[in-house]
Amino acid sequence: MSPSSHAPGPRRPTDAFARQVVMVTGAAGGIGSAIARAFAAEGATVAAVDLVEAPLRELAATVPKLLPYTADLTDEAATATTVKAVELQLGPIAVCVHAAGVLTAAPVAKTTTAQWKDMFAVNTEATFHVGREVARAMIPRRRGVIITIASNAAHVPRVDLAAYAASKAAADMFTRCLGLELAASNIRCNVICPGSADTAMLRASGQEPADAVAGAPDRWRLGIPLGRVAHPTDVAAAVLFLASDQARHITMQRWIVDGGASLTC
Repeated sequence: MSPSSHAPGPRRPTDAFARQVVMVTGAAGGIGSAIARAFAAEGATVAAVDLVEAPLRELAATVPKLLPYTADLTDEAATATTVKAVELQLGPIAVCVHAAGVLTAAPVAKTTTAQWKDMFAVNTEATFHVGREVARAMIPRRRGVIITIASNAAHVPRVDLAAYAASKAAADMFTRCLGLELAASNIRCNVICPGSADTAMLRASGQEPADAVAGAPDRWRLGIPLGRVAHPTDVAAAVLFLASDQARHITMQRWIVDGGASLTC
């Protein structure tokens, strides 16, 4: 791993999200946990949601003002129950960051129907469930921010990632359509598309950080012009900005955070 891919130094908390409730899904993952930690450092009360309980409890034990919620977001009833529980126990959700996702790499000819359905259930259907339930809570208040973590693979063809890319592309378009519907209610919806980040998901896809930096042109996979994979905190920093009042006039946008790997496609 390049030294420049290490986490940046600590940033001074600003309490920019003090007294706000932020819900982060996929909070047990590399990017999700970085986002949850970042909001907590800025004074937010964080509802950390994931399917796996043990990592959530470990996260809650180390991060003040972070409360764990275990839920299967592919289940619409469980999603509705979780959103209601967060609002009842913590207060109105001001920001929702949907970072939950799964990746299974396989060529189309070897992708099973079960793998396809699983990726769409987690990466697309859960995006719909979360977006719908949070929107229902935010609309009467006429304020809120919804951010979906998609992938640059949603816009650049990738060998062995057809199911993942298609599911993330659907999540991207759903979120931006949601933003158009909710704009009149002063609710902003944006998408962040990370490239390769130094997480367990990257290695689960069969890559190491050095592989992502170098690229593989014969597989329609460009390298990373900045010469490093992202640290999860790089994605968290973009999320913090889009969730803040500084971005109050930004909605329905797709931000690509990939070190230039997709040539801004």
